[in-house]
Amino acid sequence: MPSTALFTDHYELTMLQAALANGTADRRSVFEVFTRRLPEGRRYGVVAGTGRVLDAVENFRFDGAVLEFLRERAVVDMRTLDWLASYRFSGDIWGYPEGEVYFPGSPVLRVEGSFAECVLLETVILSILNHDSAIAAAASRMASAAGGRPLIEMGARRTHELAAVAASRAAYVGGFTSTSDLAAGFRYGIPTVGTSAHAFTLLHDTERDAFTAQVASLGSGTTLLVDTYDVAEAVRTAVEVAGTGLGAVRIDSGDLLLVAHRVRQQLDELGATETRIVVTSDLDEYAIASLAAAPVDAYGVGTQLVTGSGHPTCSMVYKLVARAESADPKAPLAPVAKKSSGGKTSMGGRKWAARRLDAEGVAEAEVVGTGPVPTALADRQLLVQLVKAGEVVAREPLDTARTRHERSRAGLPLSATQLSRGEPVIPTEYA
Repeated sequence: MPSTALFTDHYELTMLQAALANGTADRRSVFEVFTRRLPEGRRYGVVAGTGRVLDAVENFRFDGAVLEFLRERAVVDMRTLDWLASYRFSGDIWGYPEGEVYFPGSPVLRVEGSFAECVLLETVILSILNHDSAIAAAASRMASAAGGRPLIEMGARRTHELAAVAASRAAYVGGFTSTSDLAAGFRYGIPTVGTSAHAFTLLHDTERDAFTAQVASLGSGTTLLVDTYDVAEAVRTAVEVAGTGLGAVRIDSGDLLLVAHRVRQQLDELGATETRIVVTSDLDEYAIASLAAAPVDAYGVGTQLVTGSGHPTCSMVYKLVARAESADPKAPLAPVAKKSSGGKTSMGGRKWAARRLDAEGVAEAEVVGTGPVPTALADRQLLVQLVKAGEVVAREPLDTARTRHERSRAGLPLSATQLSRGEPVIPTEYA
């Protein structure tokens, strides 16, 4: 993986230079990632991108080309360049495990080390967590609306090519079952699917010719796109060409609810009772929910998914919450916090978080504190160690994060899956 060192803001390096000059760079510090509020109307957030953060921290290295760029632009002085040349994050990182849900104030990630080594990671960490968590939250809502029916991520052509790969990964964590993006399949092992577009039908002299070519190449279990011309005629032709064992038909336009019912009836009348119906066409969680009673077997989602279904960021921030009063490794940590108007205040101190359950085992509160953890919550703590003394200690398969999210969402009150606007499904309490 190439260096991630320049995935940062200019002022991170100028702060470093000033801190090195006045002797505060080595002060032990604690930074935390959190959001002050969920996107409007959302009931919970989803942590995603943790695995990508770990990769980014490991590869945050200032190689020769990067150092030369900084020197030519006079971004920092020579003393700072010399310090950066040997940069390796040597601190600790704790965080909510990937796939876990979170709420306002949840300390999603905690980064501990010297001020110098921690401050440089702010931008890359936030860019990953804000993007991936937004996509995963949208995916989770869509998965809930789909009620167990498979979801295909199809948004690569609607976003930046690298963002598309990250979006596929986050969507998989949030509950999608496959992707059309081969790069995501290659990099993360996500199942990939796809058959043909309208261009393939238009290439041929007739729709029958196109279906015949596709079935001859891919077999009768393929998915035939039936809305290029007349849907009813296409369905009839598809079954004639592929037989009653046709795998699926895809509908990409029109009144999906009405068309799906008509296609199901027609397929059954033609004897293709096992042929599945896949629908696409600018779906979001609300459109998916509206199709709950329709005879639809799978959904393909693109634009709305990779843009967070109207909320492309989680507004997470990375704030210094505690720092030592000197560079002495034994100096105690003192809480610090921003105090300003406009809703941008923060709570100082190195935090823990736990989820309190009711008598039925359902989550009833997110408890965040800075002092001793109450005995009753000791086994409900949410943060796990991800990096210890600079070494990643918590890598895991993507399927583990996906399973964790399914379990975490299931532990919330039932109203968490409602699509109607509302407040966070459980409150955040400060101990």
